[in-house]
Amino acid sequence: MQEMKIEEIGEILRNRIKGYETKIETSEVGTVISVGDGVARAYGLDQAMAGELVEFSSGIMGLVLNLEEDNVGIALFGEDKEVQEGDLVKRTGNVADVPVGEAMKGRVVNALGQPIDGRVR
Repeated sequence: MQEMKIEEIGEILRNRIKGYETKIETSEVGTVISVGDGVARAYGLDQAMAGELVEFSSGIMGLVLNLEEDNVGIALFGEDKEVQEGDLVKRTGNVADVPVGEAMKGRVVNALGQPIDGRVR
């Protein structure tokens, strides 16, 4: 077995350090404490804004409506049986909006403003 010299090891480490990139993604995540009638309540979203879109671990989206001292009320854009107590919910940082303009004229859109009529443009 061939032994590596200290200089070779040092060079390998220097090259790895040069190529190292730090990518830190931070997000505010909460926990669902109750679900019923199309509404979820979650705690841990202290910085959530009224009208902000949030995403549940199941992929369902929701809209923050009630901002209370220790929890938030979220209207669900999907089946409430897909969201369970204890699930994680993540802030998106985006307030709900619907695009407008000629490209949207006559289109059928869902609650998130996404076209659902099957037309390409």
